[in-house]
Amino acid sequence: MKKIGFIGLGNMGLPMSKNLLLSNFTVYGMDLNKDAEMSFHQAGGTIGIPLEKMVELSDVILTSLPSSNAVEEVFLGEKGLVNLAEPGILLVDTSTVAPELNIRIEEAAKNKGVDFLAAPVSGGVIGAENRTLTFMAGGSKSAFDKAMSVFKAMGENIFHVNGNVDSGTKTKLINNLLIGFYTAGVSEALHLAKNSNLDLDQLFEMLNVSYGQSRIYERNYKSFIADHNYEPGFSLKLLLKDLGFALDLAKKNKVELPVSKILFDLYEEAEKNGYGEKDMSVLYKKISEQTTALM
Repeated sequence: MKKIGFIGLGNMGLPMSKNLLLSNFTVYGMDLNKDAEMSFHQAGGTIGIPLEKMVELSDVILTSLPSSNAVEEVFLGEKGLVNLAEPGILLVDTSTVAPELNIRIEEAAKNKGVDFLAAPVSGGVIGAENRTLTFMAGGSKSAFDKAMSVFKAMGENIFHVNGNVDSGTKTKLINNLLIGFYTAGVSEALHLAKNSNLDLDQLFEMLNVSYGQSRIYERNYKSFIADHNYEPGFSLKLLLKDLGFALDLAKKNKVELPVSKILFDLYEEAEKNGYGEKDMSVLYKKISEQTTALM
């Protein structure tokens, strides 16, 4: 298994595809953004191949896309991957989408005799660049085993959740629900600390060796808040999308998540206030500015 197609060369897909090249895979890349395609090409990837030819040449095709609509079109569109695929190819979506879409794609793929895995990732852009991503794969064990060498080229924590194709996505949604809580908690705690005349760098040193420590605290503070830099690693609007999927999952399972609903409203307000394109850590800035405006 040496030939891989990669559709979606964005913040996550570009470093993931570059790491596949570094592992000596032949990789065919595709993205609507021609600058992203050129960056991939300069790293040694092949571009300019029509989707029909990519499917013909590839053993595995991976996708990393920003929305359920994009994933649905790429996989289930009239000229999408499922319609073009033949038995023997493996299709893998690493995006975070509605679990129901995972099921629809798998059903369509099975009708063609094609293997499909839904394998969303966690670890952000830094994890994608450093090959430290966590893969949470749902689908058949045989397809997972077939994909293992590909996953290992991009991550270090590779999990087969179970044979249900949506199991990895459900796991990822719970992960991102926690990220939503942690990000809001860090934002409010640091806002309180700042207005209590505490040095935020010193605070981080102390809390980082205390029970207040978390990977999200470290990520959000050290990489974004401390530098007043909110260019997205993982945008607030994408986190909002995933929180919405988590609430939909709760509703489907008749589970009440009252605090999560409040959390969703907080992020939705931030998105409406123009913070959606920034990194999720911008919630700290939003809370700070909102409080200042009320004074």
